Amino acid sequence: MNVRVFYHDKCFDGACSASLFARFHRECIRGDAAYTYHGLVHRAGALFNEADFTGDENAIVDFKYSASPAITWWFDHHLSAFLTPEDHQQYLRGLADGSFSSRRFYDPDYTSCTSFLAHIASTRFGFDAAPVAELIHWADIVDGALYESPEAAVEMAAPAMKLTLIIESTQDPAFIPRLIPLLTTMPLAEVLEQPFVAELLPPLLDRHREALALIRERSEEKDGTIYFDITDRQLEGYNKFIPYYLHPQATYSIGLSKSSFRTKVAVGSNPWTKADPEKMVNLATICERYGGGGHARVGAISFPPDRSDEARKAAAEIVAELRAANPFA
Repeated sequence: MNVRVFYHDKCFDGACSASLFARFHRECIRGDAAYTYHGLVHRAGALFNEADFTGDENAIVDFKYSASPAITWWFDHHLSAFLTPEDHQQYLRGLADGSFSSRRFYDPDYTSCTSFLAHIASTRFGFDAAPVAELIHWADIVDGALYESPEAAVEMAAPAMKLTLIIESTQDPAFIPRLIPLLTTMPLAEVLEQPFVAELLPPLLDRHREALALIRERSEEKDGTIYFDITDRQLEGYNKFIPYYLHPQATYSIGLSKSSFRTKVAVGSNPWTKADPEKMVNLATICERYGGGGHARVGAISFPPDRSDEARKAAAEIVAELRAANPFA
């Protein structure tokens, strides 16, 4: 049996979810299956290519819902999980009539897709999650921004943080599929020591320091909201906690950046803010207005790389809205 696993690309939780799904599927569903891994990215336009769903089983983890009948498994925890109301209704109908009850799972209350998948696999299918406890622990920390401090998030002492840097920065399409099987078969420190992984870290740490210096130069904090535009520098990824490391008093951050396939508006909130959670804005709702999405505390919007003006206009509107909603005002 060939199982194709589609996961949120360039995302620690996405890679962890893909690895955990394969281990769960092999141990609890089909011991003779072969797994291939395919990254999905949020971009302007269609997110899925139906022609890719060619496995005997096709699984999507940590990514938006697809109504395709070719999808056998789906696990997600994002508030913005459904591209259209019709997709959401199709999912609800499948739950109601029982056709999705044991193969498609959704719960936005979970911190990471990895922890959600582990819960479903253990409670519904008898999967033993104890051997992968470290992976689940760090997926929650990374995806939920549950770091002790901005320094812990930006200075990246833990192996999971270094792996996150590599996963978010790689330009090699073969790297993450090669990495995924290791994440549930060895400790993260040992994964980091693998030669094909370890060799990537030194130049990425250098680039991390460059990104820190660039955002220090470009970012401005006003009325509790940080804004910076680095679209003139093609960064395929940067540590999203840098703005709060530099401006610890801020509540929100909007960053405009460009990569090879999109212009991105990253919208986030300070995990260490002293603001009253009841007064904070749901960022997923804001991003959905522009075709993006995410969680209540972090989201993003993708524009084609040649439409930076539209991205900049959206970012300016969001900055104005969040500054007007300053919870400390």
